[in-house]
Amino acid sequence: MAGRVGGLKPATVWATAALAAFLLLCAGQAGAQAEDEGKFEALEGGDELVDGIYRVNGKIYLRLPTDAAMTLKSTVPLTIRVEVQFLNRLWFWWDNAEFERIVRYRLSYYALADRYIVEVEPPEGDDADAVWGTTDSYERQTFPTLGAALEHIGLIESLPVVEATELDRNLRYDVRIRAVLDQDGLPGPIRWLAFWRPEWSISSEWLSWRLDAQ
Repeated sequence: MAGRVGGLKPATVWATAALAAFLLLCAGQAGAQAEDEGKFEALEGGDELVDGIYRVNGKIYLRLPTDAAMTLKSTVPLTIRVEVQFLNRLWFWWDNAEFERIVRYRLSYYALADRYIVEVEPPEGDDADAVWGTTDSYERQTFPTLGAALEHIGLIESLPVVEATELDRNLRYDVRIRAVLDQDGLPGPIRWLAFWRPEWSISSEWLSWRLDAQ
């Protein structure tokens, strides 16, 4: 999949992004009052210890801003980043994450089939290979609607985060989870537009809970 994004060549993505940015600027001037600012909200969270690895479950409500949904429909892929952190409660006020897992969901639209595609990139974080397993592959699923694709991304099931042996049994930990619309992977023209439009900086608030007894 190197050299391609969502099945498109980089040059094609850039040209499509430039056109999408122009259309979004025009649409924004014509109907700004009707735009949906979108909403990301972490609703549920929990953890479980399975085979010596702490796994996180969660539910995040995801609704894209109008600009982002229009960009996606123009076949420019988007990335939604799910972040999970384990915090040492002793240093909680420093907002210090002792362990972190980041999973990126690449969302694209295939116009010919009128389908939305979700690809899960290999996770990032502490000891990702040891916890997740070594892989360069992408999990890929297709959905008939944008709502179904976003619901799938927001349903976090048994996400491996950290081996139990990495935690200090004498300390208490909090777990927290959130989702972010990732601007880093956007093509240049859309990234420029996103910088000036606050609705592109959408993320959920952190949802926190106490780690279950070890």
